[in-house]
Amino acid sequence: MSALEHSPRITPFLWFDGNAEEAVDFYLSVFKNSRRLSVLRTPSDTPGAAAGQVLTIAFELDGTRFTALNGGPHYKFTPAVSFVVHCEDQDAIDYYWERLAKGGMEIQCGWLVDKFGLSWQIVPARIGELVCNPKAMQAMMGMKKLDIASLIRAAQA
Repeated sequence: MSALEHSPRITPFLWFDGNAEEAVDFYLSVFKNSRRLSVLRTPSDTPGAAAGQVLTIAFELDGTRFTALNGGPHYKFTPAVSFVVHCEDQDAIDYYWERLAKGGMEIQCGWLVDKFGLSWQIVPARIGELVCNPKAMQAMMGMKKLDIASLIRAAQA
């Protein structure tokens, strides 16, 4: 039995161009309570691939299962799919922002693209409550990394 047979019904499958193992190691270093679950390597008779290369890696980030695939250069990540990290406080926002943005690109409104091209949203756990206020929404639109204290001040203004 493979690890995929015991996976949840829906698992995000992330397509990488030969660097899936590097990406998984990076994500495991960022997210606490994370682990590698299994590795599937290419068999010796796989056309176009050297025997023993990593094909897929099943892993878990803070309780959410993913599979990374070394699928080749055919497809790239876009911001049309992203992952949201809900943070309880500013220290958590700073922690995830610093690590995930390093080598990537800061966007705005809490969005960033990591060095592998994957999009993330690093937001306060109460983001929905805060941005219901038009002034807080306007404040958020002017930020890259979100600042909880500034959003609260804007919401209370």
